[in-house]
Amino acid sequence: MVLSSQPAAFLTPLTAQEHSIQLNGANLVLRVSGALFWPARATLVVADLHLEKASSFWRQGQLLPPYDSQETLARLTDELQNIKPVKRVICLGDSFHDSEAGNRLQPDSRRWLEAWTSHLEWIWIAGNHDPDPRGSWGGYVMEELRDGPLVFRHQAQAGGVLNGGEVSGHFHPKAAIRVRGKRLTGPAFIEDGKRLILPAFGALTGGLDVSDPAIAGLFESGVRTHLLGRRSIATLSSGIVG
Repeated sequence: MVLSSQPAAFLTPLTAQEHSIQLNGANLVLRVSGALFWPARATLVVADLHLEKASSFWRQGQLLPPYDSQETLARLTDELQNIKPVKRVICLGDSFHDSEAGNRLQPDSRRWLEAWTSHLEWIWIAGNHDPDPRGSWGGYVMEELRDGPLVFRHQAQAGGVLNGGEVSGHFHPKAAIRVRGKRLTGPAFIEDGKRLILPAFGALTGGLDVSDPAIAGLFESGVRTHLLGRRSIATLSSGIVG
């Protein structure tokens, strides 16, 4: 699918802090944080936490502030405390930036994970950065999870979505639009009612524009982009300004 470079039309106002969609018949809530909530299953979904990414860069000589894991987990705490009820959390892969990231977690971050995974059903979907994210912090590791009308996996499968309802991460989608002469850029959800790709939830993550063929090529028609601002979501009915 080719995404237009023309200014996009808004379907929701810039003041909306969450937005409801239907994906293969399931009612889902997109959060301005970048998280996804499935009320019928009391399930919170996040993608691409990339915990301990900064410490990985430190080992390569790039001295980034080493607080990304704490910031990411603090944001996740806000979601867990503000959404009721949450009984299950699904992390869509690349939760840890590399296979040794868990060993570099600070004690407070490790205790955070242990506390929440013992309190909730916690699913770690395997990613390309963390193909085996098992650790003392608990939770269950799966390649993918099928639940009713939805399937959760790290990376969207090319080609048509069999039976619809695919939820994934991996690409860190972002979008840009022009509003009143100003260019607004931010992470974004992108979906077409059958397939949904979540933005990266991690504090230290880049992004790939939704117009890139790696993302745009996964969708055929009826695509909608949900651009995240600091306090609001703007749902776009048409093209993305790259």
